[in-house]
Amino acid sequence: MISQYQESLLLPARTFQSGSMDTTYEDVLEHVDSGILLFDEEGVLTFVNKQMYGMLELNRHSLLGCTMAHLLSHIQLGRFKKKQVLRSYREMVQKGKQSYEFVDEYGRYWRVSLCCGEQMKGSYLFTVKEISDYKLIEQTAYQNDSLAMLGKLSASIAHEIRNPLTAIRGFIQLLHPHLHQLGKEEYGRIILAEIDRANDIIHEFLTSSKPSVPQVSMIPVSALLKEVVLLTESEALMKGCQINLHPLHGDMIISGDVKQMKQVVLNMIRNAMEAITERDDDQIGKIEVGARREGAEVRIFISDNGKGMDILTLDRLFNPFFTTKENGTGLGLSVSDRIIKNHGGCISVSSRLNEGTRFVISLPLIQ
Repeated sequence: MISQYQESLLLPARTFQSGSMDTTYEDVLEHVDSGILLFDEEGVLTFVNKQMYGMLELNRHSLLGCTMAHLLSHIQLGRFKKKQVLRSYREMVQKGKQSYEFVDEYGRYWRVSLCCGEQMKGSYLFTVKEISDYKLIEQTAYQNDSLAMLGKLSASIAHEIRNPLTAIRGFIQLLHPHLHQLGKEEYGRIILAEIDRANDIIHEFLTSSKPSVPQVSMIPVSALLKEVVLLTESEALMKGCQINLHPLHGDMIISGDVKQMKQVVLNMIRNAMEAITERDDDQIGKIEVGARREGAEVRIFISDNGKGMDILTLDRLFNPFFTTKENGTGLGLSVSDRIIKNHGGCISVSSRLNEGTRFVISLPLIQ
């Protein structure tokens, strides 16, 4: 049966006379929130609802009577949509899967489902539904589970790890004069630096599991960005990057914890530096920092011309423990996201491979 249908789907289009479906059912299907395609036993498209031809950005009359082959060769159907139609066909019709999920060019999630068999009397019903909200709920649940696990883990081991690290640090400092006499003081410096890095990782674990309560004060956005840029300028120059702080227009003041706000912006600027240093070419690294008012909110942006990210990386960017860095903990952006949400804001990100990345922090302004 499947093989016969596979062949019929690919037959050339033929003239189609509408009216084969009961008008009551047709009216119902017109108003569901899913896109619907109904192919008959000969592989001819007999019904398409307005949601579906809106998704395909095609005219209904240019679709009715089409076979799959004709649909794939439709001159007005976009290249990306043709690719997804073909993949859906292969996954469900050829491989026999009941559903297929994909991400479109705008980052939205979709699920295509197929209903066939005896109950369909030889016809094949394809439904297409956006599931971006469901995916967001899944990701949020995953983050909450990860953070809950992180809280238990960090609380139980932080004290046990810090105690021996403190002892090791103390003894290394006591040995410093002896290491100096042997000409090996560099070894002591490396050990101390690694102990400090381990302590920083433990601090990130603790911060991400139980962020401190914000010490709320009024923060001028211009002063915040100027201070952070001043802190990172020398580091940026050493890494071959230029930081450009855009002039801010008007007084924009937010309410929040100034230390936590600095932590978020510093983290994003340092991420931008690392993305630039990972480029393979000799292009001069540029980091743009600025802010603008939009209604009752301020949009703080940090953009770079670094290596950029693909869509799979973007999807997991704020997940705890996810990192693409060799020595990363995968907690920096997770902590930053949580801090901004605790301040009533949100972080959005856009990126293209080999072009760069742009973070936008949205926060409510004090009126």
